Amino acid sequence: MNRIVGLNLLLMMLCTILAAGEYHVSVRGSDANEGSPARPFKTIQAAAIRALPGDTITVHAGTYRERVNPLRGGVSDDRRIVYRAAAGEIVHIKGSEVIVKWTRVKNGVWKKTLANTFFGDYNPYKDLIYGDWFYDHGRPHHTGEIFLNGKSLYEVESLDKVMNPAPLADAQDQEGSTYVWYCESDDAQTTLWANFHSHQPNKELVEITVRPCCFYPEKTGIHYLTIRGFHMSQAATQWAPPTAEQPGLIGTNWSKGWIIEHNVISDSKCSGITLGKDRSTSQNAWLADPSKDGSQHYNETIFKALRAGWNRENIGSHIVRHNTIYNCEQTGLCGSLGAVFSQIYGNHIYNIWSKRQFGGAELAGIKIHAAIDVVIRNNRIHNTCRGLWMDWMAQGAQILANLLYDNYSEDLFLEVNHGPYLVCNNIMLSPRAIFNMSQGGAFVHNLITGRIYIRPEPNRFTPYHFPHSTDVAGLITILNGDDRYFNNLFSPDSSCDNKVIAPNTQTPPHLLKYRFSLQQYATARWPVNMASNLYLLGYQPYGQETNSLENRTLNPAIRLEDRGETVYLHLTADPSFEIKTQLVTSRLLGKTKMADAAFENPDGSDLIIDWDYFAKRRSSTSPRVGPFEELVEGEQSLRVW
Repeated sequence: MNRIVGLNLLLMMLCTILAAGEYHVSVRGSDANEGSPARPFKTIQAAAIRALPGDTITVHAGTYRERVNPLRGGVSDDRRIVYRAAAGEIVHIKGSEVIVKWTRVKNGVWKKTLANTFFGDYNPYKDLIYGDWFYDHGRPHHTGEIFLNGKSLYEVESLDKVMNPAPLADAQDQEGSTYVWYCESDDAQTTLWANFHSHQPNKELVEITVRPCCFYPEKTGIHYLTIRGFHMSQAATQWAPPTAEQPGLIGTNWSKGWIIEHNVISDSKCSGITLGKDRSTSQNAWLADPSKDGSQHYNETIFKALRAGWNRENIGSHIVRHNTIYNCEQTGLCGSLGAVFSQIYGNHIYNIWSKRQFGGAELAGIKIHAAIDVVIRNNRIHNTCRGLWMDWMAQGAQILANLLYDNYSEDLFLEVNHGPYLVCNNIMLSPRAIFNMSQGGAFVHNLITGRIYIRPEPNRFTPYHFPHSTDVAGLITILNGDDRYFNNLFSPDSSCDNKVIAPNTQTPPHLLKYRFSLQQYATARWPVNMASNLYLLGYQPYGQETNSLENRTLNPAIRLEDRGETVYLHLTADPSFEIKTQLVTSRLLGKTKMADAAFENPDGSDLIIDWDYFAKRRSSTSPRVGPFEELVEGEQSLRVW
């Protein structure tokens, strides 16, 4: 009997494998076809309607102006639905349409009127950006956008500003900010005005965003998808706060097990990739009820999500790897609650919030609420507002071997977390390296040239969890401390004094005197543990450390050379880099005070930091200070990307 059951199971498995199919899509196809190589579909959505677990959708070269709404997902890692660009072919998915037949108004100003039926059921030129923690700076902002030859124009709030454009003071591209547009819309039509300067819009490529996303399921619970190798751009995305559904140019919409890899993602009005919350557990709760504080609303959202099935079995465990993400005005990647247990690695994220027409408390290269057991490693993040922002519940998070530089506010903001979380082998070169409004962290083998600021948050209660779980164990405020610093290299960048730090994140006046110093931990409520750190050129230690060393004479001449596709770090080492250290392990780091949880890997195994930035083996007895194990004395150049 058991043999018969076994044979039946084997036959079922074989049938499943044989049943897995492949659908082809081509711009020269037809949705009336069957999706074979000889008779491909014309749209990706036609294949998405038919795809079943185990199937692959192969999309061939061309531009697809559509929103892909996957109707179903896979059922496991082994039986996922794969969306992929054909090998060696360039496939664009765009949330925009080409607009022709512009009418000249005067000088460089042109006009286009469109019937509202052109937009179907979504008109981005009627849809204003809004949401919790969004700052409009006193003027309207639409989700729509106009592009000239692939470059976005700047929206202005009056027709007069189209006729008489002036540079936007905060924009990084001053000349580009004078290419502006304005819209008006009534019940019947939408009119766009744009100042193209000397360009002729009827002879060049002009596109406008008309879709709220490029790849995003309407339904939640669409699990186990792979999206590979696409160029996705120009989506009219809405603001994505933690208390609302978080739409992105591509987003998982409250699901599990996606793999998003080897894509180029750009020009989202707000966020590029979202691993975020659903709509049912709250939708801009603070705007809906301002009588309660925003943090109270978010705590309520968390407990609603728990009752709705927020756990490892249903949500998260995504992989986001080897993507290039740029030109997004909120985040490159964000996720509230939905990113738990995920891995984010090998991504290049830059030019986030570079137009700076609006603001808010959600601006970062990567912004995650509830980074529970999330691993963020080997990413290159630069020219953003904040590089990494771990906001609430970064318990078990590991931030490993990331390259962070030229970020406007800081490289890493840790907001109201209770640990344990690990920050290890990172290169942090922005004027402000870390803004720490948390407790229970371990900072190990990092290279830090910017300021570190420590601030308590005694009036905000935030959750901590049982280890490796979304289940809430309790709530407590932030009194600072309970941190560990081992084997780090600190060397102040003197040019920091000439660089601007974001005005909305200015350091409290009582901390300004510390500049490059860890002495501010003297006022922390909980004890800290620091040892074997190297402080150069006057960067000041905590003062109660063992085996740490100050060298006020060595100038390591740390300099980053950004060559575009590659990045080199130049520095000088001397014998002071040979300070006495020890291998950092779970045993050395111990447990955090609030969560009573050990520093360990997401799978519960012991942590042993015996590898460096390049994944090379470290000495088991006296590992080198900083992120690089194989430094030599003297000047050297290291390729770090």
